[in-house]
Amino acid sequence: MATTVAAPAAAPPAAGTKVRHAWTQHGLLFVVPFLAVYVAFLVWPVILGVRMSLSSVNIAGTNDGFVGFANYAEAFRAPLMWRSLWNTLVFTALSTVPLVLLGLGFALLVHHLRFVQWLWRLSFFGPFLLPSAVVSLLWLQMIYPPGYGLINGTLGIDVLWLGDPSVAMWAMVLTTVWWTVGFNFLLYLAALQSIPQHLYEAAAIDGANAWNRLRSITLPMLGRTTALIVVLQLLASLKVFDQIYLMTGGGPQDSTRSIIEYAYDTGFTGYRIGYASAVSYILFAIIVVVSLAQLRLFRKRAEGSS
Repeated sequence: MATTVAAPAAAPPAAGTKVRHAWTQHGLLFVVPFLAVYVAFLVWPVILGVRMSLSSVNIAGTNDGFVGFANYAEAFRAPLMWRSLWNTLVFTALSTVPLVLLGLGFALLVHHLRFVQWLWRLSFFGPFLLPSAVVSLLWLQMIYPPGYGLINGTLGIDVLWLGDPSVAMWAMVLTTVWWTVGFNFLLYLAALQSIPQHLYEAAAIDGANAWNRLRSITLPMLGRTTALIVVLQLLASLKVFDQIYLMTGGGPQDSTRSIIEYAYDTGFTGYRIGYASAVSYILFAIIVVVSLAQLRLFRKRAEGSS
């Protein structure tokens, strides 16, 4: 008959001695490659950008003398910087609301359709896959040209969509909504498909109509998705650059120049990398403030609803 002998319990470490863990015990060895890439391509550029914003360095890397906060003070005194920042805020306000509402509306439509759903999904999401250069050429050559453009020809009007300062920003918003609404549509569609069907069945038994089911079940269940989409949309709109740079170059009369384009022109056309870095960090501070305020607002609403 075999006899089992219990192994003696490990003695606790003596008081005052440090316990040494193996390198792999907490998975540190596995995250080292990621940390190395993260530090090299994110943390170090951020630190380097702050240093450059406090200097007068040019695009050639010379004349990098320390100037303190002079670049920031100059940016706050520059009328064109304030005009560009205002254009960015206007674009954000005009584009965020339709992008969220249309994304939700398209997702609800496709979710309830019972035929050729793949075609509707492709139709709404397809434009989002196009590069910004293709989108810009499409709208420049086919949609907006005066005289023979699709909109002017269809409606029988003659509007300089990209040449009139009072209309150009609306044209950029329309292009952006057509191009990027597919991303919000996809997020909403995935969230709709995750709502349990028994909630709708129970509501139908209680006599709830379609509007009541939408208001009492669908929209509350999409609350977290909506918060995520609004945050992502605000961040994307505040960083608008590609389509504006390619289609109008900031014109006419600086009516569509965004803050990112202002920093780009200052750095790569005016060769003032230090000043452009300061403008970029002003935008970075605005984005951080908006993100924190929005997250706090959504957190309060979630706590209130719970």
